[in-house]
Formats: sequence, C-alpha cells, structure tokens
Amino acid sequence: MFVSGEPTILHADLDAFYASVEQRDDPALRGRPVIVGGGVVLACSYEAKARGVRTAMGGRMARALCPDAIVVPPRMEAYSGASRAVFSVFSSVTPLVEPISIDEAFLDVTGLRRIAGPPTEIAAQLRRAVADDVGLPITVGVASTKFLAKVASRVAKPDGLLVVPVGGELAFLHPLPIEVLWGVGDVTSRKLRGQGVTTVGELAAMGGPGLESLLGKGAGRHLDALAHGRDPRRVQVGRRRRSIGAQRALGRQPMPPERVDAVLMGLVDRVTRRMRRAGRTGRTVTLRLRFADFGRATRSHTLAVPTAETDAILAAVRLLADAAAQLVFERGLTMLGVAVGNLDDSGGAQLELPFAGGDDSWAHPFALDAAVDDVRERYGLSAVTRATLLGRDQGLEMPMLPD
Repeated sequence: MFVSGEPTILHADLDAFYASVEQRDDPALRGRPVIVGGGVVLACSYEAKARGVRTAMGGRMARALCPDAIVVPPRMEAYSGASRAVFSVFSSVTPLVEPISIDEAFLDVTGLRRIAGPPTEIAAQLRRAVADDVGLPITVGVASTKFLAKVASRVAKPDGLLVVPVGGELAFLHPLPIEVLWGVGDVTSRKLRGQGVTTVGELAAMGGPGLESLLGKGAGRHLDALAHGRDPRRVQVGRRRRSIGAQRALGRQPMPPERVDAVLMGLVDRVTRRMRRAGRTGRTVTLRLRFADFGRATRSHTLAVPTAETDAILAAVRLLADAAAQLVFERGLTMLGVAVGNLDDSGGAQLELPFAGGDDSWAHPFALDAAVDDVRERYGLSAVTRATLLGRDQGLEMPMLPD
C-alpha cells in the first residue's frame, strides 16, 4: 500500500555495529579487518566481511580466511551505551520511533517538512548527527512503507542513504533477488529458484494463486503482497516484544549431548528470567538450530497454558531437541536458540508471590523461580545456578532493548 506525496518512513541501521564501536574507540583499528569475539565471531567489520568472514562463524575459520584480522573481546557495556546515544538522536528527530533491535529502528517523519525539511534531508541530517554525536556510521533507507525502507537500507549499505520515490517502488523492488523479501529463507529460496524464479519481479509475475500452490496459502499471499509493494503496517511506538529469546553460538567442534543440554538449560534460564522480569508468560516454545553446513532448522511446541516457569519451558525445549537429535548428529551444530512466543501480558500478577505465607506458598510453580530471581537481583547472576551449569561458561548476555 503506497501513500501519496513523498516517502516518510525511515529505516535506520547501524553498520557492523559492534565492530564499528571498536573502531571508533581505538583509532588503530580503523580501516583494518576487525573480529569481535574469539571462539565464535560475534561481529566483524566490513574489511573482514570482504575477506569472507561472517557473524557466527567459528574463530578458526575466520582467522584462516583473514589471517591479518585483529580479534578483540566484546565490550557489552560499550555497545549498550552507544545504542542509547543513537536512540537519543532518533528521538530528537521524531517521537515516532519503533525500535527493532539495539542497532536499528523505523522512524516516521510524516508532517515534519515545515520544521525539518523533506524526508530526504531529514535522513541526511540523521546520518550526520549519528556520525557527529556518536561517532558511528549508519545507513538509512527512505520509502513509503516499512518493508521498502528496510530493503532500501539493505541495498544502500554500508554508510549510505537510499530514497525510494513514491511511484518508483516497483521499479526499485522488482530487479532485486527474491531473498530480499521477508519470509524467503533457504528452503523457500530453493523452491522458487527451482522454478526459475530469481527476482522479485519474476515472483510477482507468478501471482497469488501460483505462489499459494507452490508455497501454501499463507506464505503465498504474504510474498505476493510484498512483491507488489503492499505493506500497510505503520510505525508503532512502545510496541512490546512478540517473543523473548536467547541464542548461543557453539563453534564448529563436535559437542556431546550432555553439553548441548547444558547450553539449553542456560538459554532457558536466561529467557524465563527475562520473562518474569517483564511480567509476561508465554505458550509457544521454539528451538532454533544452525548446522555446520550453514543450514537452519526450527521446531516449535505450544503449551496448554501460558507460563514463565523455567522447568516447564525446559521440558518442552528438551522434547524439541530430542526430536532434532538425528539432524544434529548428521549435520553438526553451530548455534542453538530458544524463544518463547504467544506472550501474555496478564501473567504478571501470577509472578508476585508472598513468601511469608507458610509452606504452601512454595508449592506455587513460580515460587522457587521468583526466589532465585530475587537472589540474583541482589547478589548477581552467578549467586544461584543449576548444579549442571557450575563451572560452565554460559556465554555472553547480548545487549538488547527492554522486553
């Protein structure tokens, strides 16, 4: 769905965020290939990307591809501080800011022409402000819809600005590869390319019925709409997460099942702690896996009732992991992710438990979890942990937006 007049939706996306912060803070790193993280690549600069290094790649492979790379340890506090500074710039431009992650957001600049100039100039001013005030490069896409603005920023990277004019949306979109469409992952891409469909324009020419026949009704309608530039979503301020998750890169070394289970425990513990802190419960438990051949798989299970109880969600995750064990054995494992969706905001009252009510209060399924959360808030995350996790590195807690 296009709007009349001029494009007013901005998608602002920091470039190689972690690595850019490192290059900003250490002038000796500027213009050089930088890898953040040792055993697994958490992030890398564009100089390293040009040599084939990618996020979540094993450190050994990354150093083989780029022997002269400078490897630096991650500094999460520095990244969180930089994110806060960038979002302060966003808020100075418009109150209509929808955060997507700590390094990207949508902005709606409708109605600001008289006080701030046309959207193209606002986007240019935004880029200058982030560079001057925060010292980081940022790419901005400007279009009439959120989807097209995000595609524009992707095409313009790194450190660029691209405006999709009203009336020129399809001329911009149709020559691009099908992978720019939200929902076209590895499996869908193979299906479409197997039919000779390689560009968005060729996909659009298939029409809704043809796509539904190939991909199913939901996916077919979704991709047909995007291929014709239809995206009615507006920038939403204060929208809460639809899911809460965590993931852990594992490297490329084989891992015994007990070690995989320990990683899953740590991830579930992290996710459910965030859920309880946000006063939310959820029903849909999702396990995400990335394999050594770079393929991915997702498995989900919906619980009978929403919960934020660690053991209940861990039990569901273990069932999903057991079902995927053969795939892991055949293809290796380089990343595990756990997420809980279908979130319920009314669950907060269940988590406010009186602990002075006698022995019966400890029978509540959230009671022990809430007590552990309280101890961790007071004395730190390592004050209480599962015996299985003692002495095990549970990985870094990545900086993120509030839940």
